[in-house]
Amino acid sequence: MLSRIFFACVFLGLFCACSSLSCRWMDHKFRQYSENALNVLDMMANNGTNSTEDGEQTHEAFPYHLYSQASKASAEGKLSFTVHILREVSALFEEDHSSSSWQEITVEHFLNVVNKQADELHSCVKSHSHMKKRNTKLHLYFKRLSNEILKQMGHSAESWELIRREIKVHLIRADRLVSSLLTSN
Repeated sequence: MLSRIFFACVFLGLFCACSSLSCRWMDHKFRQYSENALNVLDMMANNGTNSTEDGEQTHEAFPYHLYSQASKASAEGKLSFTVHILREVSALFEEDHSSSSWQEITVEHFLNVVNKQADELHSCVKSHSHMKKRNTKLHLYFKRLSNEILKQMGHSAESWELIRREIKVHLIRADRLVSSLLTSN
């Protein structure tokens, strides 16, 4: 009888530890890393004359509908979507940013924070089948940001400022998506 209770407790403990909603990193560190990424992006803001700040917008429509779909997904679906966003952001910032006003160490720090978030959230997803499916629309959106903003504008400081501001909105939305899981516990 005692051994059955022990095994039931072990099973329950393992089940809870593997649940995407009880991911310790997500519960304890995600907010800290999310705030850090947003703070670094703010530090990267172009301090010179900022012609993009007063109203010039990116040429690509922000994919609100994808976030709306993700907000209705399961916990694993939300985490998977967030990981995809973080991976796309990382890939975008790996491009040639030498014309930007950013220090290399700042970009590296930003990439480290974003990649750490992506890796840790990825480990929170129980079923990695969610991770195998790539969100094609999200990928194409980020590809258009790369092609139609960065490349067409010659990876200029202005194009990177547009991208920085666009990415900040993505990180805020991703933070809200994951935070909805934290507040629902």
